[in-house]
Amino acid sequence: MKKRAIAGLSLSALMLGGTMVGCAQGGISTASSRSDEKLAKLAENNAAKAQQALAKGDAIKAISYAEAAVAAMPRDAELRALLGASYLKAGRFTSAHTAYADVLQLSPTNGKAALNLALAMIAEGQWDEARTLLDEHAAIVPAADRGLAMALAGDPATGAELLMTAARSPDATATTRQNFALVLALAGRWAEARQVAGIDMAPQAADARMLEWTAFAKPTGAADQVSALLGVIPVKDPGLPVALALNASVPVTQLAAAAPSQVPADAASPEAAANEAVEVAQVEPAATMTSPSGSKIVFAERQEVVQSLPLGRAPTAPKRVEAATRLATATPTPASREMAKGKWYVQLGAFDSADVAKDAWHRAQRRYPVLAEQTPTGMAFKTFYRLSVGGFGRSDAETLCRGYRATGGRCFVRTGAGDQTAVWVKAGKIQLAGR
Repeated sequence: MKKRAIAGLSLSALMLGGTMVGCAQGGISTASSRSDEKLAKLAENNAAKAQQALAKGDAIKAISYAEAAVAAMPRDAELRALLGASYLKAGRFTSAHTAYADVLQLSPTNGKAALNLALAMIAEGQWDEARTLLDEHAAIVPAADRGLAMALAGDPATGAELLMTAARSPDATATTRQNFALVLALAGRWAEARQVAGIDMAPQAADARMLEWTAFAKPTGAADQVSALLGVIPVKDPGLPVALALNASVPVTQLAAAAPSQVPADAASPEAAANEAVEVAQVEPAATMTSPSGSKIVFAERQEVVQSLPLGRAPTAPKRVEAATRLATATPTPASREMAKGKWYVQLGAFDSADVAKDAWHRAQRRYPVLAEQTPTGMAFKTFYRLSVGGFGRSDAETLCRGYRATGGRCFVRTGAGDQTAVWVKAGKIQLAGR
């Protein structure tokens, strides 16, 4: 299910442009050995299919082909950019973040990658990081695009300054002026926004656009505005497959040769994810966004968002479990001292209901006994229940998450977003008080 992008918004850097022939010239066609030539051809074919799928609006199929292309030629920046674009179009912002960060590592002057990375960060709630990134890449991200992105990252005043210059340029397009009008609206300068929007629109149409932007200017979740901008629906995101990591130590030839439907399902297993760095994100509550016409942005079905904890799986490798337990014991954890108070939380997952979250909490405690010393917190919104533990200082939260990951769990650190004592804990206290 797709949704239409909000009217009047455009970021030129989101356009793929061209074909993957240019990608071949950037590294695929220079392969020297027959094996390399075979992989290069495989990557080129998969990239072409990924672009065709994107053109047809099939982001899921595009991801399958783009992942296969990257597996064949993991050091090709343009292939990773294609993968990032596919993730964005599918509403998978965490995976897009990783893909575009890899592109910048391979091609530091890629302005499109810098802009799209900033958008992924904004959708994840990492506003400060996104603004820093945009400032650091000011020389390669067009002012018009950077201005709108800066406004979406919580600094509409700076965004308005950037877009004012771009909108006054003789080469300014109607889209640039509409973006300027939107940023003015985000800054609360509605009268000026209406005036600028009216330059290229009939009065009645400009008034209607102001109403549309009223809802856009009041997001209830970090991903709302970027999702509306791209015309996508955020979905649960397992993250970019570990086998596709830029510096992956595991062979990816099998993944590259596999058809999209045969890509290994365990490429991003919890065990492999234990080696990932702690991801820090600032998350705000999300809710359905309603437009003036009454239509709603409906989010996709939610299940476990952060981790895929096995259901009822008995330990089959005692030695491995014992080793993980020893590692967890050896790792400095907040259990040995009082946790510093703060605004940081360790999110363990997002589940279909509080009952499912409760079961996941018990399994998480068995995986990492240190959690038993903490009180689970959570928050219900939309169709899922978010499970977390926190109220810590940032350092303690990161240490706790890192220790949990060392045992094979998955988590990330974020700021508080309405987290309260878990409902089953509250219910237990009420029952005890009633006896």
